[in-house]
Amino acid sequence: MNERQGFKFFAVFINMAWFALFVLVPGLMVVGISFLTRDMGSFFAWPPTLVHYKELVDPVYAKVLGNSLVYSLNTTLLCLGIGYPFAWFLSRAPAYRRPLLLMMVIIPFWTSSLIRTYALVILLKANGIINAVLMGSGIVSEPVSMLYTDVAVYVGLVYSLLPFMILPLYAVLEKMDLRLVEAARDLGANGLQVFVHVVLPLSLPGIMAGCIMVFLPAMGLFYIPDLLGGAKTMLVGNFIKNQFLTTSNWPFGSAASVFLLLLMVLMLGIYFLLSNRFNRNQTL
Repeated sequence: MNERQGFKFFAVFINMAWFALFVLVPGLMVVGISFLTRDMGSFFAWPPTLVHYKELVDPVYAKVLGNSLVYSLNTTLLCLGIGYPFAWFLSRAPAYRRPLLLMMVIIPFWTSSLIRTYALVILLKANGIINAVLMGSGIVSEPVSMLYTDVAVYVGLVYSLLPFMILPLYAVLEKMDLRLVEAARDLGANGLQVFVHVVLPLSLPGIMAGCIMVFLPAMGLFYIPDLLGGAKTMLVGNFIKNQFLTTSNWPFGSAASVFLLLLMVLMLGIYFLLSNRFNRNQTL
């Protein structure tokens, strides 16, 4: 084994060991705990049971799930509506400006998402910056109630997850063959027809990837509803956090986590299925 092969083997081994230790093993532990019985002394105990999965279909918990799906879907649509035009503008910007624009998208990742959420609290609270500007300019005579509302929760979710929509869309739009757009225009298609029949179909892989990367995290970001919604907005992430930290019902919280995991696997399966079909259509 030469030096290059040895380094490659070492790099693969380190990555596999990291994945096994910090992803696979904790995931298997969560799956195993979800089948055990709740115990107030040690959090979980023998014997195995399926009662926690049955409780997930209870109307109270089903309402939490439905609420989470609505929030996640609306957040995904908002991110798509904002991120698509920006990704298109970014992909069509001059080459020397793209690094700066990409940096503007990536810079928020340099700061903790929790810290950025606290910054939104400072902006949205009654005596915050936005209300100070509105009242100082005479637009309003008293503070506008923005914090601890659904609007504040959506602002936090969209702000935190928007880059996950922009980057996949940019990766697809930047590689798009513009000769197809020019050919459609030469054949008499207007701007809307070009977008619907050429640009949109070619950007579907980026749309699907961005929607998955926004939809699933939106269900699990428990601290955003807590801080911006005043804990009045209960999502699946808040529910799981409460089961582990408040009620100490680890098996039930693990069952809810397994449900999220299965939802992620289902959505990834749909994504790969549609991607393969899209690629086959492209080669025909």
